[in-house]
Amino acid sequence: MRQLLGRPARPAFLAFSLALVLLALTLAQVSASAPGHAATPISVTSAISTQNGSIATVRGYVVGQPTATSTVVTSGFPNDYALALADAPGETSTARMIYVQIPTAFRSGYGLASNPGLMGRQLDVTGTLSAYFSHAGLRNGTAFAVVGSGGGTPTEPVGYYDAAAGRTGTALRSALHGIIDNHTGVSYATVWTALRETDEDPNNPNNVIELYSGTSISKTSNGGDPDDWNREHTWAQSHGGFGTATGPGTDLHHLRPTDVTVNSTRGNKDFDNGGSAVYQCPDCFTDADSFEPADNVKGDVARMLFYMAVRYEGDDGWPNLELNDSTSNGSVPLHGKISVLLAWHAADPVSTTERRRNEIIYTDWQGNRNPFIDHPEWAEQIW
Repeated sequence: MRQLLGRPARPAFLAFSLALVLLALTLAQVSASAPGHAATPISVTSAISTQNGSIATVRGYVVGQPTATSTVVTSGFPNDYALALADAPGETSTARMIYVQIPTAFRSGYGLASNPGLMGRQLDVTGTLSAYFSHAGLRNGTAFAVVGSGGGTPTEPVGYYDAAAGRTGTALRSALHGIIDNHTGVSYATVWTALRETDEDPNNPNNVIELYSGTSISKTSNGGDPDDWNREHTWAQSHGGFGTATGPGTDLHHLRPTDVTVNSTRGNKDFDNGGSAVYQCPDCFTDADSFEPADNVKGDVARMLFYMAVRYEGDDGWPNLELNDSTSNGSVPLHGKISVLLAWHAADPVSTTERRRNEIIYTDWQGNRNPFIDHPEWAEQIW
């Protein structure tokens, strides 16, 4: 063995060893200089500000097809070559869009000429962050996927709550208000149409589900007669006197279909436990100054009121809505009972129905979300 180890190395062996060393150095250099693949999706805003040739997965809503640097068409798509993505559905400013080049292999599945139904859908696209149409772009895509197509529940948009990260108490509340205010308002007449979508019975697309009673009723049976369904303001209109002009009185995050008779029984009462049974509303109870919904929607009610208290802070011409621990609030912009609402929120976790509804309101109607559906933990951090 000593003799073998002591032999001079052969030239061929030295050459082979040198080649291996050079190959290893080359691979290391390539690895060090090659752009990395993003482990998680980034927002369109982040992608626009990171046009450095790196590889990333970008998540955004399909808002049209770019045909020139400052032109994005939303119908009559000429071909399957490109997409425009944005962080918000319905975005119209090209400055807030990223232009996605669609390689040949993906055109039949993701081009808008062939798939116009992708408009408004959320996609994850992996590619190179590089200008396209002389505009912030994503080129040479290697993967395209519709978010949620695997059967999961809707997910919040990437970056939507960045301003709230790491905050608690009043700082968290202020950050959330800044995120969800200035939403797209709808008229009170339009609320009928919106509720037919947001509260559709998943087992019968011709019906909606009434909030308190849980009854499935025809979408066309809306009105003011007994056994019709009408538009319930979970934050009672009189608690602030905001009426039904476009604003808090038409905010879909707290408007729900309810049986006319049950809605009348609830009236403008605060929420609390106890009382007598409510006609046509199993497991509902009421007394002179409060209303108790059924257990399976108590959390829904709480989270809708949490949203209203954070969305309306008195800085946009509407009342400053606040939660307190009273059931005698009358016509002031206060609603109770916060201690009970927090208990209901904890006992009745966020449901698939709420998540779906939150997504529809964000995508199809108002462009804002209920933070307490996306992040239930924030309620205790604020109240």
